[in-house]
Amino acid sequence: MKKYLLLLIVCALSITVTAKGRKYLLHTDANIARLKEQVKNDPEIRQSWENQLQKAEEMLKRERSGAPDLQELGLVYRMTGDNRFAERIKQVLVNAISQESWEGQDLLQRTPPWKGGLGTAHTSFFVAIGYDCAYNYLTSAERKQIAEGIVKVGIKSAMNDWLKPETNIHTFDTMGHNWWSACVDMAGFAALAVKDEIPEAQKWAEEISEISVEWFNFSGNVMDNKPVSFDRDGGFYESINYASFGFSQYLLFRYAFQNVLPEVKLPEVPAMEKMADFFIQTTYYSKEGPMSVNFGDSNVRRNGNACVVLLWNLGFHKDRYAWYLQKTERGTDKEGLEMDSPQGLILHPYLPQPKDFKLPDLPESKLFSDMGWATLRDSWKDDATMLGIKCGTTWNHAHADAGSFILFHKGKNLIIDSGNSSYGRPEYSQFYCQSEAHNVVLFNGKAQSRKDPYFGVKNEGHLYNLLDAGNLKYIFADATGPTSQWFTRNYRHFLWIGDVILVIDDLESYEPGKFEWLLHYNGESKRRGLDLSIKDNDAEVLVHLLYPETFPDGGLPHDFPEKMRLEEKSGLKDHQPDVKQPFWSVSHFQDTDRTKFVTAIILKNDQNKDQLPKIGRFDGKDFLGVRITQNGKTAEIYLNLLADGRIKHRNSLNVMNGWDTDAYLMALTFPEGADFGSPKNIKQLFIADGSYLRRDSKPLIHSLSKFFTVVDFDGDNRYLKFQGQADTKVSIYSDKNFGTISVNGEKQHITYDSASNLAKFVVHQ
Repeated sequence: MKKYLLLLIVCALSITVTAKGRKYLLHTDANIARLKEQVKNDPEIRQSWENQLQKAEEMLKRERSGAPDLQELGLVYRMTGDNRFAERIKQVLVNAISQESWEGQDLLQRTPPWKGGLGTAHTSFFVAIGYDCAYNYLTSAERKQIAEGIVKVGIKSAMNDWLKPETNIHTFDTMGHNWWSACVDMAGFAALAVKDEIPEAQKWAEEISEISVEWFNFSGNVMDNKPVSFDRDGGFYESINYASFGFSQYLLFRYAFQNVLPEVKLPEVPAMEKMADFFIQTTYYSKEGPMSVNFGDSNVRRNGNACVVLLWNLGFHKDRYAWYLQKTERGTDKEGLEMDSPQGLILHPYLPQPKDFKLPDLPESKLFSDMGWATLRDSWKDDATMLGIKCGTTWNHAHADAGSFILFHKGKNLIIDSGNSSYGRPEYSQFYCQSEAHNVVLFNGKAQSRKDPYFGVKNEGHLYNLLDAGNLKYIFADATGPTSQWFTRNYRHFLWIGDVILVIDDLESYEPGKFEWLLHYNGESKRRGLDLSIKDNDAEVLVHLLYPETFPDGGLPHDFPEKMRLEEKSGLKDHQPDVKQPFWSVSHFQDTDRTKFVTAIILKNDQNKDQLPKIGRFDGKDFLGVRITQNGKTAEIYLNLLADGRIKHRNSLNVMNGWDTDAYLMALTFPEGADFGSPKNIKQLFIADGSYLRRDSKPLIHSLSKFFTVVDFDGDNRYLKFQGQADTKVSIYSDKNFGTISVNGEKQHITYDSASNLAKFVVHQ
């Protein structure tokens, strides 16, 4: 008996000595100590910990546990040292390595079989966590046996499919989106777990670390219609959902690599910090919890919290990251890094106190030009207004939605994307991926090819010329390429002035037909006179059609055949294909091959609810006009019909109510009640695609090339947001020499011509 006890003591000491120097993947000694301290001092974290402990206890009552359960079991064992949990971990590991494959039958039945798909990746992650956390409980023989099993079923399956020159079947061009990161980086994660037992494992992990840079740098493939994966500013075209998933898999591997092999240099990946900003800028912040721009296969409650948590743990500490983590820690994150989850708890960082949080030092509007996404917001505060626009590529998880938009207002997602469903449902391909599920314009019921989500779009859409001058914002979407089967011109302009967003559609087709404007919404929607109300509790916007006509102002639609037609159609609810969801179709009163839809979206809020903006239309020869009066100011917006491509080899010169310009779109803002014909009364000037503006032959602004600009007039000062060609020479009217001018936030000296009263300067782009 004494001999047996002595043997047990020796074995225990041997295991302790062996494990003492263990460099854990995620559950490091430092992280365990931090979490214990947080549990002691933070009631919310204590409750989350107790939830995980309770889950683990419940697992022990079941006859068996599965690989995903290793997350809770591993955390609880590392926190408590209770061998009951370690014994269950060992049982799960032994069962896992006894299996022939961790992949599902659907992939195994392909030719050739896919053995290293997402099933293998997820299971590799789970067993690596279990093996790592229970390492000091396992005997040397058990460690070796389980490590060899992980290599055989998990690591080698992935490396054979994705990396090895002799066997790989995937490239960045075929499955080189989120799958590559998940499948390859999780093989690297598992390799780090078993490196002490498998001599080659460290080499595999280092190889994966180096080659991961190629995933970030994938530049697309013209022949196969594959887009570049990452926007130059950090966005990932597949959706917020897959951006968070794919990126988090790399960051989990990188974080574990840093812990296990601190002496090995990690590669530089500039996209990491840019991608964190992408999540910040595509998230809408509400008192009811965060929402996000859910274009493609995503979920409006999905966010990038997991990625930013991991970046923080990797040592990237920025004020805006802390602010974002505090805003999103209770959001939905199926990768298991929200606070009430095993990984979320072990990686939950110390953050500044809420009183110390600062709003993000990022612009309120952001264009991701490579992928064709943009967000425009009026504030970083909760329950503000945010407009999301997409006009980029279509393939795989990116839907046929060129030119679509969504709107968040007062904490609600009012104008929506239809979302998606399980990929196994026929409705996924038949409805959710297609143009009619999005807020686009159809011609004779069609927009993009129904083949685009599978084969990819050859001529993708684009977003251009984002300008944000505070109370005036503008962006231009060109959806002509993806819809060129039917449209010769499919332009959509968004001009946001104060509490009104104008959506201006410039449309042309090969032959006369029916143009149809789609609007998907949440909440309740009904027509009230000339307005279409969209309301969800106390959040409401009014949609007011202006051109080519309004709704009938009373009476029956049959009595007003020249007015716009409103039809309720039936779609499908996001992630609930068995539930019908109504949406609106607004159509032209007659067939035509060219038209302009001009629609005002009025943002109702607590400040304007008793005095909404006044909106009216005016027009003249070769132009359409909209007048908006709000907050003591009146803006006159001019759409120059001679600038829509109908004339060739001639400039689009037009005189509209005395304003002489070649601009496609122009907005002049005056004090309410002022003389709208006097240049001296202009407080703000917006020009899109114009080279000059004159009144009575006197230039107000001029260049030899066309530009986009917003000019704010403040006494003797001029503030310009300006986009044009490089080294544009600009002249602007002033009755005195004011010395400097602000161009895109930078002061610039001018030269002043007193004879012409023109201040001249050069804009270097």
